[in-house]
Amino acid sequence: MNKFEDRFSELQADMIAICMEYVEDKADKVYVYGSCEEGMISSSFFYLINNRYLESHKVNDALENGDERYDVSTERQLMVLRIINDDIEKIAELCKECDRDMPTELKLIYEVKSGRFHAEYKYDLVHTNEDIKTASDFADEWFEEIKGI
Repeated sequence: MNKFEDRFSELQADMIAICMEYVEDKADKVYVYGSCEEGMISSSFFYLINNRYLESHKVNDALENGDERYDVSTERQLMVLRIINDDIEKIAELCKECDRDMPTELKLIYEVKSGRFHAEYKYDLVHTNEDIKTASDFADEWFEEIKGI
């Protein structure tokens, strides 16, 4: 791998790592949504835990009786989102520096047990051309799509 691919992979791994830390490494799958269009960065993350798809603020719903609760405070969620957004910004800088196209949308999936990582990227404008939907609407749609599979 070259410098670009190594750094791009490191930043994606950092996004997954902070999401794993949020649930104390107790998830079956981690999903990270990122958007970077027209200078605006947005992100979201959700999980598969105990066969339940859960948004970040609802991860305690998957716990068994007696399991220790996760800290799902607004501050903690914002900390994770800040780190993801910072990583997306670093990817944008890396793409510019290495003369590469910056993805407008990133969908990252990490399967914890197998260690398998899957990523989908879009390079066309996604939400900027949309009159009503925002980046978070697209993140919510992806959550619903995954949940329905």
